[in-house]
Amino acid sequence: MSTHYRWDRQTLSLKIRVAPRSSRDQVGELMGDRLKIAITAPPVDGKANQHLTRYIAKLCSVPKSSVTVMLGKSSRNKTVRIVSPTRVPDEFQVGTSPP
Repeated sequence: MSTHYRWDRQTLSLKIRVAPRSSRDQVGELMGDRLKIAITAPPVDGKANQHLTRYIAKLCSVPKSSVTVMLGKSSRNKTVRIVSPTRVPDEFQVGTSPP
């Protein structure tokens, strides 16, 4: 079983490694127990976290209020919670529905 994600009922938790100031937003490869996600926003004044939550919300077809940075708000290593994702992108390498 992979350690970069966890389902808790209808909530998906992802351990991610953020690469800010990238040339484009994209989901990258698995790096140990974290999924790399590149974003264009700089890591200044919470802009990267805001951009990351909007990007993940768009990927999962949920309102941005359904995505929360739970751990690592000032770190590149983060744990993000997604409540009731409508879809889970293949790039997340996660089971498509909760157990």
